[in-house]
Amino acid sequence: MKQAFTCTPLLLATALLCGGANAAKNKSVGEPGEFDYYALALSWSPSYCATNGDRDPNQCGSGRRLGFVLHGLWPQYENGYPQNCSREKLPEQLRRKYEGIYPSPKLIGHEWSKHGTCSGLGPEGYLALSAKLKDAVVVPAAYRAPEQPVRVTIPQFKEAFRSANPRLAQDAVVPFCTGAGRFLREIRVCYAKDGASRSCGKAEIKRSEKSCGQASFLLQSVR
Repeated sequence: MKQAFTCTPLLLATALLCGGANAAKNKSVGEPGEFDYYALALSWSPSYCATNGDRDPNQCGSGRRLGFVLHGLWPQYENGYPQNCSREKLPEQLRRKYEGIYPSPKLIGHEWSKHGTCSGLGPEGYLALSAKLKDAVVVPAAYRAPEQPVRVTIPQFKEAFRSANPRLAQDAVVPFCTGAGRFLREIRVCYAKDGASRSCGKAEIKRSEKSCGQASFLLQSVR
């Protein structure tokens, strides 16, 4: 039976080994296909455009009036996530075919390089799955394109998504906020590696609760 390894400050090499073990699930480079679940990130476009509108006319230009938009499909560990798992390039024909699933064409290359390469899927498999899971989420009517800001509590928000998507697992949708918890920034919808609904990881739920730490938050109206 292997003896348990105890970190002490006596040896620098030992300290580095301990630090590496603790950070293993947050490393900057992972192995393709080695992750625990997917998080589908859907950004609330009005929140993004409130601070980035002048810099991103593709997403925030006049008349766009976008609500929830695809940020990306992210392989996750139960705590942390891999990224930049290979140098495989995104073929130009696939870029043209799938860039429309994102609110801005500049996103597709970034999402493939940082997250898609960790999925264990080829570029088309990853982008097709991204599109499929995005289209499968039914946004509650009150949150699709509100003309006025909508204030809601976290339990009310989650229940609205569960009612609109009865097959979702408990805690499969978690919100993230900005402005010290005042405004919705995005949601994460969690899936098993086979695409089945599952709860988000406990660490992700805790980060969500910390992010949206007030009694309620606001969905800014569409622009």
